[in-house]
Amino acid sequence: MTENQTKPLTIAEYIAGFPEDVQVILENIRQTIRAVAPEARETISYGIPTFVHYGNLVHFAAFKRHIGFYPGSSGIAHFKDEIAAYKNAKGSVQFPIDQPIPYDLIRRMTAFRVQENLAKSNMKKRK
Repeated sequence: MTENQTKPLTIAEYIAGFPEDVQVILENIRQTIRAVAPEARETISYGIPTFVHYGNLVHFAAFKRHIGFYPGSSGIAHFKDEIAAYKNAKGSVQFPIDQPIPYDLIRRMTAFRVQENLAKSNMKKRK
C-alpha cells in the first residue's frame, strides 16, 4: 500500500493498493480462500483482508518482502511440519514474495479452519 493511500474498506481496495505483481499474488490467495470457503464473508479487519465464517477464518496481508497468512494458532499448530521452512509465529506464517507461493497449503489451511469453525459452531448449538 502506498503511503498516501487511505485505509481500504474492501479486499479489492486493499489489493489495488499494491504493485501489479503483488496484486496477482493477493488475488490468487483471495480466490484460493474463496474456492474453499465460498460462503465466507469478506471484510477488512485489523486493516487487512479477512474472511469470516462462523467467526474469523483467515487473514492475509502483503509486506515488502513477504505475504503474511494468518490461520490462527490452531492452523499454525496443525500444519507446523509443512510450514517449518517458512518464518512463522503462534498465529502466522510468512511466504516470501520472491519464492513460489504455496497456494495448495493455503487452501488446505483454510479448509482446516472452515472445519474447525463449523465444529465450534455445532458445539455451541448443542449447548
